[in-house]
Amino acid sequence: MSRYGAALSEHPDSADAAGEVIGEILEAVGSSPDLAVLFTSASHRDAINEIADAVHQVLAPSALIGATAVSVIGGPLEVEERPAVSLWAASQCPAQPVRLEAVRSHEGWAVGGMPADAEGTLLAVPDPFTFPSEALLKAGSAVTVVGGLASAASQPGDNRLILNQEVYDDGAVGVLLDPSLEVRTVVSQGCRPIGQPFTVTQSEGNIVTEMGGRTAVDRLRETLLGLDEADRALVAKGLHVGVVIDEHKSEFDRGDFLIRGLIGADEQTGALAVGDAVEVGTTIQFQVRDAATADEDLRELMADTSARSALVFTCNGRGTHLFDGPDHDAAVVHEALERAPVAGMFCAGELGPIGGHNFLHGFTASVVLFP
Repeated sequence: MSRYGAALSEHPDSADAAGEVIGEILEAVGSSPDLAVLFTSASHRDAINEIADAVHQVLAPSALIGATAVSVIGGPLEVEERPAVSLWAASQCPAQPVRLEAVRSHEGWAVGGMPADAEGTLLAVPDPFTFPSEALLKAGSAVTVVGGLASAASQPGDNRLILNQEVYDDGAVGVLLDPSLEVRTVVSQGCRPIGQPFTVTQSEGNIVTEMGGRTAVDRLRETLLGLDEADRALVAKGLHVGVVIDEHKSEFDRGDFLIRGLIGADEQTGALAVGDAVEVGTTIQFQVRDAATADEDLRELMADTSARSALVFTCNGRGTHLFDGPDHDAAVVHEALERAPVAGMFCAGELGPIGGHNFLHGFTASVVLFP
């Protein structure tokens, strides 16, 4: 028996699909694994209780989490917007189930359900409509948060989250992985910097007014004028801002930035609106993203890793929406890990650390690596 196993079924019948993946996991890992993770497409939503029950009755994992997603991953394959069930399981992987709920007060959001002494890695799957993931990321610095947001719904109440024998349509579910388990994470944001880095010299919230003593719009214009034709074409498709995580570095490259979208520009005030708060004194640099850059970034990050299995949480804006062909992220991870068991889902937001801090990302592949 192996320590890890992953199985994928594209059978449109929920019972048949469940039977196929459970059978494969039994052959690979055996019964009673410590942890099982289940991903299903939206087409299996109405049968999610029956699928989860079957996993419990036959596989009997100590902990089970899962979610519905617009697309799921199994091995080197990404099944996009078609019926699919993906099941992953691990032995020698102690995991404590947690049900997370958010409560709003006059002081903001508070997250309930996390043990006070929590440490290690939290593998979390929130519902994007009913759970403020940013509140979770700020709740405990001792915990590394990884995972992704359920993505099978376009309105509240249509996602499904699985935690052991319960199925929810709100909040978040997760498992705390034992701190002795040396889990690592690769977060590929798929961007590369253009132009020069600038220090933010005037800002308020997410509005950056001045960079390096000149208006932010002037700095943007200066950057664009210095680009070649190919990079200008990428800018036309979308421009991003990279916020430096570790200001103590003398030089910055890919991986040193937290990527956020550039929302808008105001020629009259010279201000730029960024998709996150940016403090005065922060170093930022404009960024572009395309398929080639995203491919190179993920391959470079995975080249330095080794693991016996992985869970992949990739953005629903990647896949064939970004790359020329199917299966990109799954295939890269599967190949880098020498065909180790891989499973995952397409997300409405990805969770993973950058520079030792937890963040919610977009257009990112967050890969959880198991020893």
